[in-house]
Amino acid sequence: MRIRAIVIRILRQFFHDKRTLMMMLVAPMLILFLMSLVFNGSTYVPKLGAVELPAPLIQKLQDSGAEVTSYNAKEAQDELKNMRLDAIIAMNGAIPQVTLEGSDPTKNKAVIFLLQKAVQNASPAAAQVQAPTIHYLHGSADMASFDSFGPVLIGFFVFFFVFLLSGVSFLRERTGGTLERLLASPLRRWEIVAGYILGFGIFTTLQAALIAWFATSVLGLLLVGSFWYVLLITVLLALTALSLGTLISAFANNEFQMIQFIPLIIVPQVFFSGLFSLDTMSVYLRWISVVMPLKYGAEALRNIMIRGSGWGTIWVDVVVLAAFTICFMILNILALRKHRKI
Repeated sequence: MRIRAIVIRILRQFFHDKRTLMMMLVAPMLILFLMSLVFNGSTYVPKLGAVELPAPLIQKLQDSGAEVTSYNAKEAQDELKNMRLDAIIAMNGAIPQVTLEGSDPTKNKAVIFLLQKAVQNASPAAAQVQAPTIHYLHGSADMASFDSFGPVLIGFFVFFFVFLLSGVSFLRERTGGTLERLLASPLRRWEIVAGYILGFGIFTTLQAALIAWFATSVLGLLLVGSFWYVLLITVLLALTALSLGTLISAFANNEFQMIQFIPLIIVPQVFFSGLFSLDTMSVYLRWISVVMPLKYGAEALRNIMIRGSGWGTIWVDVVVLAAFTICFMILNILALRKHRKI
């Protein structure tokens, strides 16, 4: 009977906690649904630029599943630099000359395999002497998959840990009565939010710098661009996660409820961060990535670390991350009204 009483008490707790029930029942199905949309997407179609290629070879490439567009040499180089092409193919006598964009090993392998297949189908007897010559705009043949995914992982770990720790810390400030005492003081809401963001921001900046240094200097992750730009993006990602974590903590009553937001806030961002190709997803799914801060941070880190890009390329991502931070801070100020109006 005593065991039965414990079981009944636990069941009643769960049934009275609607948020926990939703997380247990709905969140797994939501994540599985997102995974099905991501992994059951269409097959990736390589985008190739043809420079004075014979018409039969272009036809064979298209028959093999590539999207081929003819350019002159300068136009093709510009398209490749702007990441609108995966590779440029030109002919040097009977040998195809391939220049890969190079930042994604998966796409590189897809282009090389498709080209070899097209060449063999076009002239099986001459397949050995017509092996393509490969050049890389970014990276090299030795670039590992970790070099490609590493920038995304840096962004993810910075965002995830800062979001969780800042949310739990701010929640403790509220449940411990510290926030209520501040609200009762002459301080304005925006001053309280700014103070917390700056206070926590010192430690999150240190954490972001440490992660960026460890990944590039200790793990030897590929770094073509400036480390200071890497540091800038990781700090901005940390500040975005910090402001978002403190905002979400306003809707949690304890640490467990704060953790419950991870499947809804963090997990969906992983699917749209760049770990999985957005080109294979449906168009309506790609639009979801527009509201994912991690997508902008990961894209900027990839541009810096793999492509060696500078301010002229990453400034849009910097502005968007800063805008996310400011927006979340404003929402934080409004959320404080639920505790006490000043």
